[in-house]
Amino acid sequence: MQRLSVLFPAPLDCFDYLSESPLPCGTFVCAPFGRKTQLGVVWNKTPDNAFPVDKLKTVTPLSMPILPQQTLDFVNWVASYTVSPLGAVLKMVLCADIQKQSKKPLAFLPPMPDFSKIAFSEAQKNAVQKLSENLNGFHVSLLDGVTGSGKTEVYFELLAHLFRTQAQALVLLPEITLTSAWLHRFERRFGVLPAVWHSSLTVKQRRDTWQSVFTGKAQIVVGARSALFLPFQNLKLIVVDEEHDSSYKQEDGVLYQARDMAVVRGKIADAPVILASATPSIETVANVREKKYAHIVLPERFAGAVMPDILLADMRQKTKGAVRFISPLLETHLRQNLAAGNQSLLFLNRRGYAPLILCRACGERLKCPHCSAWLIEHKQKKKLLCHHCGYERKMPPLCPKCGAENMFVSCGPGVERIAEETQLLFPTARTALITSDTLTNMKEFEAVLEKMALHELDILIGTQILAKGHHFADLTLVGIIDADMGLSGGDLRAGERTFQLLQQVMGRAGREQKKGTAIIQTFSPDNLIIQALQKNDRTLFLTEEMKARQLLQMPPFGRLASFIVSSKHQARAYQTARQIALTAPKISDLEVLGPVAAPLSLLRNKYRFRLLVKAPKNCRLQSILRQWKESLQVPASVDVRLDIDPYSFF
Repeated sequence: MQRLSVLFPAPLDCFDYLSESPLPCGTFVCAPFGRKTQLGVVWNKTPDNAFPVDKLKTVTPLSMPILPQQTLDFVNWVASYTVSPLGAVLKMVLCADIQKQSKKPLAFLPPMPDFSKIAFSEAQKNAVQKLSENLNGFHVSLLDGVTGSGKTEVYFELLAHLFRTQAQALVLLPEITLTSAWLHRFERRFGVLPAVWHSSLTVKQRRDTWQSVFTGKAQIVVGARSALFLPFQNLKLIVVDEEHDSSYKQEDGVLYQARDMAVVRGKIADAPVILASATPSIETVANVREKKYAHIVLPERFAGAVMPDILLADMRQKTKGAVRFISPLLETHLRQNLAAGNQSLLFLNRRGYAPLILCRACGERLKCPHCSAWLIEHKQKKKLLCHHCGYERKMPPLCPKCGAENMFVSCGPGVERIAEETQLLFPTARTALITSDTLTNMKEFEAVLEKMALHELDILIGTQILAKGHHFADLTLVGIIDADMGLSGGDLRAGERTFQLLQQVMGRAGREQKKGTAIIQTFSPDNLIIQALQKNDRTLFLTEEMKARQLLQMPPFGRLASFIVSSKHQARAYQTARQIALTAPKISDLEVLGPVAAPLSLLRNKYRFRLLVKAPKNCRLQSILRQWKESLQVPASVDVRLDIDPYSFF
């Protein structure tokens, strides 16, 4: 009998078992666990020989291919880096019913036609050549191109090389909504569709895709961040499109940054990694400056298109009459654009009709009973919603505090309110509103985008769902309603995210022969970020932002980790947070800030406190945090999460 370690897809570590014969690491087994038999994987961990052999149970191997060693190494690395249980990471690798074989034959990608006739600009040709030189072996490159410069076509050309081999490639996209447009471009280019992986797939679709990747029959996979954990057999290229996007940060379960984990995955697989963006993250820019990443630039838009003119609308100037959220400057340009037969986009990154409901009699604000957040009015649904927990209710006829009747007023704009104002100003214009609230499925989303592409719409209004990845030939005007909303709150990355998001939105204008214009409505026209956007000067923003980060030794010049403590009992949550702070290791240069109530101090009926751990860049932070966390005595009613490299501070 052979002693071995088995790992289960659960937030646990390995357990020791016996096998009648030696089993290689990565073998799938059935193992008795408690009163049930569970699917597990033989793991590359030394068993505890001190444990009595007569108390060990025996596993049964399954007739399935074994998990690749690269997958095991990746699981070990992610678990170690994020200070997470091994089994929690393994759970992201597996999917439901993986033993059940698909009845539908798996699709094979046919031989590809000659791509030599694709028309590239000189900058694109140079980019393809440089990237092609590094296709063999691990190498990280930043593909840095302005919006509309043709970054996607550049890495498509590299995918074309892989079609002629048995190699596999992974393309990560930050959001599911981008997948549809990307797939259309891929099919037009290659005549086939790749394998797709994201959370909206059915259980059967996920199982079929998982098995096709596992057996090596799926060559090209496009997916969300979780696609990183698919069991690739022969991974030879990873592309992270829109690498700057905050959606790559996983905020539930195992907390990880998919862009960073993609680089690790590439190193383990000895495969090149391409990070593509028009607005690269500061972490990536720092790695380029330190010569860790190659830098490949596409400085101009494709086919002679030019960047849009950018105008500021100073919203501090008072106007007479009713409150208006579309400035006179933007209204004038909208009228001119309509008269010229061109299309416009109005952007506001705030869902619903109004972000605040206020009683005019006593000043009471309607709050969510489960979260420390205001209820958002959604006029189309005739409801008030909490965007954090999903709580909803109808507008009350009486104020719950003073009893005043019909005295509630909607304060501030959401996209629904902008759509209403647009219809009042331009009653004959063909308009559409597109947000995650108003569209229930991808087909509805695609239908609106198709109408826009066919010029069956004049004005499209939406949130960040429209910020990137969309190309409309006749879209020549972009209006940003509230450019300042992301600049407050004390978040380390608030300025960076605002700059990236708004520059991406403005990049939707004038992507072909027609010149574009972007209008930024702001109450802070002198703000450095607003000035950098108006001048289209990314260097100005990066210089000042990195200077501030370096002065404070914040990422990428220092390291951060965060403890998030939550409980239904406020006192217990606070006491646990205090205990964490008091038991902090006495290490020089390790700074512990807090505990303090989280900005969202009540979430889904749980009180929340945060501690921030700040350390030098060269600090071995994970080993310190692991020992620190293991030494804690946490009550069962309290949850403690550890976030390495936190991206949000809510």
